[in-house]
Amino acid sequence: MSLPKAEKWRRYSEAMINILIVKTILIGIGATITFDLWAQLLKLLFKIPPSNICVVGRWLLYMPQGIFRHSNIIKAPEKRGECLAGWIAHYMIGITLAAVFVLIAGDRWVMNPTFKPAFLFGIVSVAAPFFIMQPAFGFGFAASKTSNPLQARLRSLLNHAAFGVGLYLFALLVK
Repeated sequence: MSLPKAEKWRRYSEAMINILIVKTILIGIGATITFDLWAQLLKLLFKIPPSNICVVGRWLLYMPQGIFRHSNIIKAPEKRGECLAGWIAHYMIGITLAAVFVLIAGDRWVMNPTFKPAFLFGIVSVAAPFFIMQPAFGFGFAASKTSNPLQARLRSLLNHAAFGVGLYLFALLVK
């Protein structure tokens, strides 16, 4: 006895959605790896230090205490497990940004990726550190309170552009 057409279509649709979810997760992980490799290249070639991902973990680990903003998170006492929490959060943020991008670009983009929308999304995604994370860390909007705001802004912009490149490259890989 075969399944009715509607049931076959439902199962096919569910399978396609599951495949899209897995591809999106892989794209997000790959784009975040690209971000991290680019940051290491900037460090190697130009002596620009990479972002301190452990600080992200410290920020998150202070949240259960009701502390969401810091005058300077670097001066806040370290939290146990902050580096692990930071790295997990870093990759979860990358996966979430990839999911947002795929929702905007659509499943057709995943099937036939193009460079420009992924690269532009990467650049736009720099809004997260500029307007949420850096102010919450006590670094000011767009790192305005850091010792070298221009370098911090440029590093963030280049890292997020690399994330956009990674979206494209890893979409090609999972295609």
